[in-house]
Amino acid sequence: MNTKARSKHRNLDSAITKRSPWETKKKNYDLSINIKGRSKGRNLDSAMAERSGNDTSTKKNVKKIEGSCFFQDKRKNFKCHQCMTGRKAVVPCLKCKEKVYCTVCIRQWYPNIPIVEIAKQCPFCCGNCNCSICLQSSGLIKTSKRDITDEEKIKHLQHLIESMLPFMKQICIMQKQETEVNANIQGLLPSEVEIQQTLCYADERIYCDHCATSIFDLHRSCPKCSYELCLSCCKEIREGILSIRDDVPYGYRDRGWDYMHGEDPLPESYLQEKVEKQPGPPIQWEANNDGSITCPPKEIGGCGDCRLELKRILPMGWISNLDTKAWEILSNCRIRQWLKTLNGDNTSGEGHINNGLYSSTSTDNLDEGFRHFQTRWAKGEPVIVKNTLANSSGLSWEPMVMWRALCKRLEMPEVKAIDCLAGCEVEINTRQFFKGYTEGRAYNNLWPEMLKLKDWPPSDKFEDLLPRHCDEFISMLPFQEYCDPRSGILNLAVKLPHCVLKPDLGPKTYIAYGVAEELGRGDSVTKLHCDLSDAVNILTHTSEVALSDEQLAAMEKLKMKHKAQDEKESLERERLKKGFDESEATNSGDNILYVSSGEFRGASIPEPLTSRKEIGGALWDIFRRQDVPKLEAYLREHYTEFRHTYCSPVEKVIHPIHDQSFYLTAEHKRRLKENYGVEPWTFEQNLGEAVFIPAGCPHQVRNLKSCTKVALDFVSPENIQECLRLTEEFRQLPKNHRAREDKLEIRKMIIYAVERAVKELSELISTPN
Repeated sequence: MNTKARSKHRNLDSAITKRSPWETKKKNYDLSINIKGRSKGRNLDSAMAERSGNDTSTKKNVKKIEGSCFFQDKRKNFKCHQCMTGRKAVVPCLKCKEKVYCTVCIRQWYPNIPIVEIAKQCPFCCGNCNCSICLQSSGLIKTSKRDITDEEKIKHLQHLIESMLPFMKQICIMQKQETEVNANIQGLLPSEVEIQQTLCYADERIYCDHCATSIFDLHRSCPKCSYELCLSCCKEIREGILSIRDDVPYGYRDRGWDYMHGEDPLPESYLQEKVEKQPGPPIQWEANNDGSITCPPKEIGGCGDCRLELKRILPMGWISNLDTKAWEILSNCRIRQWLKTLNGDNTSGEGHINNGLYSSTSTDNLDEGFRHFQTRWAKGEPVIVKNTLANSSGLSWEPMVMWRALCKRLEMPEVKAIDCLAGCEVEINTRQFFKGYTEGRAYNNLWPEMLKLKDWPPSDKFEDLLPRHCDEFISMLPFQEYCDPRSGILNLAVKLPHCVLKPDLGPKTYIAYGVAEELGRGDSVTKLHCDLSDAVNILTHTSEVALSDEQLAAMEKLKMKHKAQDEKESLERERLKKGFDESEATNSGDNILYVSSGEFRGASIPEPLTSRKEIGGALWDIFRRQDVPKLEAYLREHYTEFRHTYCSPVEKVIHPIHDQSFYLTAEHKRRLKENYGVEPWTFEQNLGEAVFIPAGCPHQVRNLKSCTKVALDFVSPENIQECLRLTEEFRQLPKNHRAREDKLEIRKMIIYAVERAVKELSELISTPN
């Protein structure tokens, strides 16, 4: 908890303590609570009378409410800890004998907690008080669930180093090769080469100007224009395989509101035409005969004048020396037995497997569950952990509670949300957005309006703006050795030094509407994508929105219009493929499917999914890594059948997964299985469940209810290879692609994680038993 927040907290406690109803006299009395009968209520009256010294001028009026009691003071009003107003009807805490909560705040902010329980132990004592001041406090919740023994630490650190050494070796080889090239250019021995150190401040990152990959040590730089080139690009230039990554024009036309709902588009004259950039002549960028590289021409960002010089960021030989130390400490490490368990496939014990997917509960034996998790995780399989809310203090995750906490720091009368139908950003009154979260929203034609907030709060870090919720989330995390963002011993992201700029890995909150029925157009979805790192996603709050019969009937009619529009456009595309003139295809009415308004009358309403006794909060589809090539092939073959921004058909595919333009409906998943034999892990995420997604597994999510999810990225030793593979894929994307930036900086993470692990392991081994 920061000093500022702590001082505010003490001031609040002091203010309440001075006015505490239990310290009016020197004695404190253990007052009984009326739970069932009147007799206990009379005992309470007697105690109150005794407390007042039989002074009629200070007599308290005791009232019974819902099996509990609260009191009114005729002399003075005590301040409610929640709202800090002097209301008459308050419930005092029998545990701390300091805090009181008014009945208005209890009904509004703690509707699921009986007054009896609040009187026994107030929300502040329970650690789940959601008043504005408590929500801004941190350090009140213990985030770590178990202490790790030194023996376990040694096993974990050994596993970490063992996993990273092959990639350390790759880095060393790449740097050695570039040093040898430089020595050849200068006519020196590699040991004689002096590499000038470049100035890099702690709060800045250096990226390759060609592929946008993070530069962590050796690189080439232009002495004139400061153009910087990574070693991977240097190697590709010398091998003649470097691709010039121009901007690729792609976008979607807004054909109007009616078009998104199945009607005809706006006339062509009203549509903003896309400006296609004509490609120029190919630009040649080759290495010189001696292996040196000249700064690229101005057309691709350089000056074209000077030779690029080899520069370094870290001390000379630091990485190679670290690699040697890592090998030495592993050879001296006495404990290696634990590593053998990674090669096993023991699936017995607690937890169960459904469709090849392992799940457990947060109350399972921690050691047993951890071993099962590692076995599945090493195979690149997702893991589900149920009932994580049982590990929390009970802090409310209702969006209105979180918004109230943010109001103390941010002015947010409006929020920027994403309209899932148009795929565009819209501004909406904050209170109206959260009202729609619980009650639902609809367009004028009754089609459900799906809105979502992504990466909310919109600025700064989650832990700075919502510190209590951040602590609560971390305390809920299963397998904290892997995913704890502060102290996870197997989380590479934790190993970065404090002076090094860290990637933004969360936690991040996702608040979105949802309905059980698949709409097919405008669903509240996270489209198919692949995260650069591992991730864990916990569903912290849900709200089910019921659809009326009238709305369901209107939806069925609109779905028929959508289907007719899909078939019409599909036929037009087929005609164009066969060589028909576009005007002929669009003007010919004989072979185009139209749906008259009469066909909508008496539309049958299928049984809604909500008729089931219980549905989850979100529907997940996670694909296996080995199925990615087939999945990409299916999307490239059928991409025109999907719609994206403004409900326009997808016209171009740069990368089927990294474009994040596709959501596979139930029909597409059926055809994918029939034609390609690919089937994802499909499951419903329930309230309080944590989903672990390994790096490299494409996945998509559809909300079945309004959901609040909190997600966190982490980097495990088992999936470093996938992180590097994805980083290489991102390098090949066009310059203007949304996924191109190397936000993870995995190679930098590897070298610092090895350094930290070697240091910690050395200290543990040198410590006498």
